[in-house]
Amino acid sequence: MRIALAKELSYDIVIVGAGPAGSSAAFSAAKTGARVALLEKEETVAQTVRTSGVTWMDSIKEFEIPEYCYNPVKNYGFCSPRNEVMISSNTPMAAVLDVRKTYRWLAEKAKKQDVELYTGTVVTEVTRTPYGMTLYTTSNKEEILFHAKIVIDASGFQSVVAKSLGLVTQWKRFGAGAEYEVEVENADPDTWWLMVGQDYSPAGYAWVFPMGGKIVRIGVGVGKPESTLDPTERLEQIMQKKLGPIAKLGKITQIEFHYGLIPNDGLSRKTVYDNLILVGDTAGQANPLVLEGIRYAIRFGRVAGEVAASAILKGDLSERSLKPYEENWKKAIQKKIESASRVQTRWIGLSDKEWDKELDIIKELNIDEFLDFIKADFSLASIIKMAVSHPKLAVRQLFNIVKGTTGKSS
Repeated sequence: MRIALAKELSYDIVIVGAGPAGSSAAFSAAKTGARVALLEKEETVAQTVRTSGVTWMDSIKEFEIPEYCYNPVKNYGFCSPRNEVMISSNTPMAAVLDVRKTYRWLAEKAKKQDVELYTGTVVTEVTRTPYGMTLYTTSNKEEILFHAKIVIDASGFQSVVAKSLGLVTQWKRFGAGAEYEVEVENADPDTWWLMVGQDYSPAGYAWVFPMGGKIVRIGVGVGKPESTLDPTERLEQIMQKKLGPIAKLGKITQIEFHYGLIPNDGLSRKTVYDNLILVGDTAGQANPLVLEGIRYAIRFGRVAGEVAASAILKGDLSERSLKPYEENWKKAIQKKIESASRVQTRWIGLSDKEWDKELDIIKELNIDEFLDFIKADFSLASIIKMAVSHPKLAVRQLFNIVKGTTGKSS
């Protein structure tokens, strides 16, 4: 597609997608002095919510996310058809983000660094030029060509830029999630629930995540292509039947429906090319155990922005110049994600009876071990320590699965 008589704008860096990865990349790139444009296809940032927003308090503190953006959680319930475990901490160690508030806070941080945000802007084609790349867009009914020395593709699951350039194909394995944000009669703002077994999801899990006050999120996630189940249909069923912890919530009043897709192909993509960086869901940077990736999106979005801005200053826009970004995230999470993927493969195949037994294993873990496990925060030292400290054969077998892919990395 070629646009005649279109408006043309030039930037050092153009970032596609104003989610946590894109806004974080824009912030750090502009802070370094680059001229940055941030393109968002929706009319407002986070107009549509596509994630349940689970994250961890250490990440909250690391990124200095303000208190109005999240609800802290200190009790972690896990239930199967005939078993249940509750693990608690004295202080909150997890949190449920108000996704809309958090994403808008991140975008405002970027704007305060003089990032130019273009909402209602849809990328229709991307081409390479002798000087970088040109993005053909429709922006609020106006045709605009954005010329960039470097593009950061933070467009999420759809991977708009990388696909347009023919660099990637659609994800083969992914999670599909559906949830309702609801007001309930009996909310417990300190407690979340993960629910497993065939009644909840044949290849995934269901959840109840508290937002604070009387608001909770009830959802279902399904692994594709392992199951053809529509998560929306199953969500309706478990809410109607009031299965498990849902029965304790009392009267439920629906507020908003959310639906999203998240890659679950592991870290299978190359994430740097000449003039291009892939970050966040575009790069497949997600924890496969509970399919959460906001903390990775923010952390590696910031790294992507810094590396891109540094390349601009050096005048070297090559893949080699951008490689430190990929080296950074691989060192930080590659081994952990590979280990988590191995555990997830085990989990997807469990029957209801096997899930009941799996919860007996989880009951043996203390709070730090449990959260490190769910967070996919694996290291060889922690795995060996857990295997030695838990005499149950099943626990040792579980961590041997993890250990099998951690090698000698710490």
